[in-house]
Amino acid sequence: MHPRFHAAFAQLDSRLQAALAPALNDPHFPAMFSAGQVAGLLAATGLDENALSFALLPLAAACARAELSQFNVGAIARGASGSWYFGANMEFVGTTMQQTVHAEQSAISHAWLRGERTLRAITVNYTPCGHCRQFMNELNSGLDLQINLPGRAPAALREYLPDAFGPRDLEIKNLLMDDVNHGYVQHGDALSRAAIAAANRSHAPYSAAPSGVALLLDNGVIVSGSYAENAAFNPTLPPLQVALNLLNLSGYDYAQIRRAALAERADPRLIQWDATAATLNAIGCGAPERVLLA
Repeated sequence: MHPRFHAAFAQLDSRLQAALAPALNDPHFPAMFSAGQVAGLLAATGLDENALSFALLPLAAACARAELSQFNVGAIARGASGSWYFGANMEFVGTTMQQTVHAEQSAISHAWLRGERTLRAITVNYTPCGHCRQFMNELNSGLDLQINLPGRAPAALREYLPDAFGPRDLEIKNLLMDDVNHGYVQHGDALSRAAIAAANRSHAPYSAAPSGVALLLDNGVIVSGSYAENAAFNPTLPPLQVALNLLNLSGYDYAQIRRAALAERADPRLIQWDATAATLNAIGCGAPERVLLA
């Protein structure tokens, strides 16, 4: 079991501990449960879905990297497929506040990268901030997304974001988590191709500047991240943060990154290069290789 889970696991009900042990004993537990695993946990514990998601929140929060705030937030995104995905906040010392990943963003982008096509609900241990409410409104599930908070009845996002402004107001047709392929040609080595593939599935309807990042780890694993824009602009997630989020949730550390590649157009309206290089430098990694989309 990854050390970050030890304290939270020890506080769980014994039935839930026994049901979780086979999955958590994998040092690279992917911080998600398939629909079949969720069904098994429900049967083993006798909990309903909402109660189980609350019970698992301490494990999600244990994945946080909150070096600035020391305030761990956990989230669990529940997909229409029946799979569940952990999320946790991430902060980066030596960069700007804008590089932070909120727990809800973490869980949502995690589900998206794992291939989930829409979300039914998200469970969080603290009330979502306005930034996250706006980010959630970019989803194809929109204002119908159910929000679950401790001590409160479940409520739709529309109740947390009245008079909402989002992509539909701008007549955006492709929403976050829709299946998108921008069609850029694959070229270069495996790392370059992974960065291009990530760029191809970017959600970039406002800038038309898709981008993707791929990270090669010391064990040969490649972790990728796709750019995710927002109608309000500021809640946008850069591709590097999406990749680092997946890396962290999968039980890897920044020190295991050996190479990084950023795929973007030669003349984009928005440029990811400087921010990507600065954040990689802040976490002790070298500058990324630039891969041009064509």
